[in-house]
Amino acid sequence: MDERKKSYFGLVGVIALAMATELNEQVSEQSLPDVMGGLGLSHDPATWFNSLYISAEVIGMSLGPWLGITFTLRRFSVFVAHLAMISAALIPLTQNLTLLYGLRIIEGLAGGFAVPLLMTIALRVLDPPIRLYGLAAYALTATFFPNLSASLSGLWTDLVDWRFVFWQAVPLCSVAAVMLWYGIPSELPKYARFKIFDWRGAFLILVGMGALSTLLQQGDRFDWFNSPTICILALIGFGGVPLFVINEWYHPLPLFKFQLLKRRNFAYGATTLLIFVVIALSSSTLPADFLREVAGYRPEQAYLVTLEVACMQLVMLPAMAVVLNQEWVDSRVVSLIGMTFMLAACIGDSFLTSVWNRNEFYLWQFCQGLGESMIVMPLLMMSTNALLPAEGPFAAAMVNTPRAIAETIGIWMVQLIHRWRGSLHSDRITDQIGRNRYRLYQANNPAWQHPAPLKPDGSLRSQDSLIEFKAQVAKQTAVLTLSDSFMVIAAIVVFLMVWVLVVPQRTYPPRINFIQK
Repeated sequence: MDERKKSYFGLVGVIALAMATELNEQVSEQSLPDVMGGLGLSHDPATWFNSLYISAEVIGMSLGPWLGITFTLRRFSVFVAHLAMISAALIPLTQNLTLLYGLRIIEGLAGGFAVPLLMTIALRVLDPPIRLYGLAAYALTATFFPNLSASLSGLWTDLVDWRFVFWQAVPLCSVAAVMLWYGIPSELPKYARFKIFDWRGAFLILVGMGALSTLLQQGDRFDWFNSPTICILALIGFGGVPLFVINEWYHPLPLFKFQLLKRRNFAYGATTLLIFVVIALSSSTLPADFLREVAGYRPEQAYLVTLEVACMQLVMLPAMAVVLNQEWVDSRVVSLIGMTFMLAACIGDSFLTSVWNRNEFYLWQFCQGLGESMIVMPLLMMSTNALLPAEGPFAAAMVNTPRAIAETIGIWMVQLIHRWRGSLHSDRITDQIGRNRYRLYQANNPAWQHPAPLKPDGSLRSQDSLIEFKAQVAKQTAVLTLSDSFMVIAAIVVFLMVWVLVVPQRTYPPRINFIQK
């Protein structure tokens, strides 16, 4: 078998590796209550369990492309597969908290290494006539896996065993390691690159981006800038990022090549993918939160809502590759149509009420599925068409690191909306109920000026009634807050619609663009 055909096995292997690591992150986040119970974690350690993974993932996505080129893609990708497999196998068996955090960091690094490897190998292996299909495989990591995670979460936690939240990665990583070793061509390591390694950039990534991602995830729990810890993290994070940009701009062999942002299409792709990860919450996290908090669904009952979007991606992403391969199709118009679908879905979801169940979400999830595939495929095509082959690793780092940070931005945004709008709605509901109750009581009992706290026989009122009252207030508050969340995401989609009209330039499919060059 010639090297070209063997390389396709390597591409399949890195897709399996990316799938394993992405599902490890997404499913463990969806199944966190069951994981907490299985590992014996309380609330605060559990927040660090997720926070450490995402911070390590950000660092891994920044360093992964450089390490892959230095140690060769073959060796490094097989190493990442074993790293992900070993950490996933050991986490459910670990009771020591320090060791658990260490394994979670290793798992996050493996997840951060894997996704840029997929983009790097796809750009290297696939010829221009079929490159869009490889980009569709990469797009699965942004659209398919997050929506599939709810289904797998319900399967493992409710029907099988919570340990399979992690053990699901073991067979996938095993297959990935074999296919990567067989399919990726053997090369000589480039250890000479260590002589000009960007140590300052690596340090600033470790400290600056680690602090920034931790700040966004833990800020709400620490009460933001009322906490000295958050103030220190903010100083390190917001001070380290500008220093990192300056360092990378002048370094002879940088980890990030910020000069690529001078190209309008690449700048559009890098920024839009970051924002896309945030607006994708409207099809995965927010509907699941509603069904869990308001409708009282278990994961096994709510999975159909997100599974609909996931299944649509298996059809729509290849279909978008076919459509975008036509010379007469303008990718900017396709993106704009997709954003229109997303906007309609967010506005439709914002009209949710406490009597909604999953049936009311199906239409809007269908629009979400159409919109996501029509946004992500054009932006990948536009950004990668502007690249030379040697720039692939730089592009992989610059596209994927903001995407990982976008996950923390999404967490921060949801927490911020829940804190501000949730408190506002809760206060208004309780105030309105109190006013109405006072007026009703005063009308029925003119001699009294205030509602009586006791029953006529002198005993306290039923605690069950108070508990029911509190539950109803919490439910209505959740409904109004989630409605606000959908409207905030709709506003972000409107910004993206303006962005796609202003920033990117017309580009042609890779097969045509390659001939023109």
